[in-house]
Amino acid sequence: MSSSSPLPPALLRWRAVWRPGMYHGFGRNRDFFEGWYFKFADAAQRQVWAVIPGVFLASSKFPEQESHAFVQTLDGRTGQSHYHRYPLREFQASPEEFDVRIGPNRFRIDSLHLEIERPEQSLVGELSFHGATPWPVTFGSPGIMGWYAYMPFLECYHGVLSLDHAVDGRLKIQGQTVDFSGGRGYIEKDWGKSFPRGWVWMQTNHFAEPGTSLTASAARIPWLGTAFPGFIAGLWHQGRLYRFATYTGAALTRLTVSDTLVQMDFQDSRHRLELEAKRSTGGLLHAPSRAAMIQRLMESLTAEVAVRLLERRTGAEIFSGTGRHAGLEVGGEINSILT
Repeated sequence: MSSSSPLPPALLRWRAVWRPGMYHGFGRNRDFFEGWYFKFADAAQRQVWAVIPGVFLASSKFPEQESHAFVQTLDGRTGQSHYHRYPLREFQASPEEFDVRIGPNRFRIDSLHLEIERPEQSLVGELSFHGATPWPVTFGSPGIMGWYAYMPFLECYHGVLSLDHAVDGRLKIQGQTVDFSGGRGYIEKDWGKSFPRGWVWMQTNHFAEPGTSLTASAARIPWLGTAFPGFIAGLWHQGRLYRFATYTGAALTRLTVSDTLVQMDFQDSRHRLELEAKRSTGGLLHAPSRAAMIQRLMESLTAEVAVRLLERRTGAEIFSGTGRHAGLEVGGEINSILT
């Protein structure tokens, strides 16, 4: 399933803590999933896509659900989604870096190559990515999870591989060539045993001011027999990352979800971040449970997020803008995380 290495699987997984893009499933054969999320738009922002390669290793308790690899696609303009299954033997991952192959498709931090030629969808071509902006990795905080990344018993882990980057290249979509050169992209990933019981997630890097990017999420986190609402938010603006997270001592002061809006407010000792996302229609994606990859997740790529960043002491506004072509998910039992 994966590329060979002289290092034992446990050491490969431990090393991947500081390299979030790498495959984290070496040595695992059940109760595991991992997926990488590529979002990209063309320069005119007429085409917005998400491509999600990944692997699902079924639990021995659910033999009817076979392990497999997949490439999932979502056309943000139409909301049409496709889930392409591949035999597990066609999944390969480098033990040295983020380099994943699924059948003839290949995914790296600086490129993706697609050869999907199936009756339900034709998506062929190659995109290259330049100027990737990863969430910082340090020994004390190895990525967006902070020190929680060291905890071996969490049900789901998260990584942000690039908050914003330039896109070049072309894809032939249903026989029509689309030029993505001059566009912008974003890359993140999830891995573990299952998605949370309930979660909210939003992301956009299409603001009037180029180079600004937002990602924010909240979820119900199981913890040693109990659970708590955990959250992470990051605003990348003018070369600085403003972060608000459970592990930084910040607070989630508002989370409201209605049929039309999702509102989230965060604050720490220095700053306040206010988010208001307008919900829109989307497409159904498959999401992992312990039993199967179930088509249960509605994701939009056409939401809008109004963002305000303020100095907490003075109330002075540091940034205000609206992010377009936003990814927005509201999944599971939302009441378990509402504050």
